[in-house]
Amino acid sequence: MTDGRSWRGNWKARLYKRVREQGYDSLTAFAEARPTASLVALAEELGPDDVAGVQVYDGLVAEAVRSKRVTRLVRGQLVRELWGSLPDGWPAVLDDDNRFKVAKALGLWSGIVPETHKERVRLAREALRANPPPSGWRPLGPDDELLRTLLPDEEA
Repeated sequence: MTDGRSWRGNWKARLYKRVREQGYDSLTAFAEARPTASLVALAEELGPDDVAGVQVYDGLVAEAVRSKRVTRLVRGQLVRELWGSLPDGWPAVLDDDNRFKVAKALGLWSGIVPETHKERVRLAREALRANPPPSGWRPLGPDDELLRTLLPDEEA
């Protein structure tokens, strides 16, 4: 966790400098090499004292918009939220505890997606609730077959 230092100076330049120091030419490439890591974990790897998860996500959204790959970013963020909230994969039984964990993952995901994808994410959430994935399902990245079915690429 940072103490406010992440917002001092030119944080975008600092963020991209750190990405290049890690050997990547884009923040997207850095993040996709760690598809199950949370935004906080990505930020801590880039700078534990002066990079915040929200800054990482801001950069990822900007790159996704430029490359017309926002849907892929949205799928990737769901992977990150599922790994954070459901470490054993999709629960076999949706008792109160597991229902909360699923709601947390889907809620965190829904709250962060770009406005352009809110409706598609709402429909994907409904589909997951109506037809839950197999017990133990944990997508390894944004190219997971089920995720691509729920949120197919539509960008031009």
